[in-house]
Amino acid sequence: MSRSKIYQIVGENIHIRRRRARLSQEQLAEKVDLNTNYIGEIERAEKKITLETLEKIAKALGVHVRDLVDEL
Repeated sequence: MSRSKIYQIVGENIHIRRRRARLSQEQLAEKVDLNTNYIGEIERAEKKITLETLEKIAKALGVHVRDLVDEL
């Protein structure tokens, strides 16, 4: 699997979980102390996400990291 595909899957999973949690990108960004634009770029697989950021986002969404990398 290509690296870009991995980031695409992670971004899609973050987007889906964020919407299920009824959070806007801005609200999620505030919870994890990130820029709103950065959240959007992660969801669109335009930016690479670190493991630390992935863990912060998972905690903010109330899910496990494995839930955000599902399908890998």
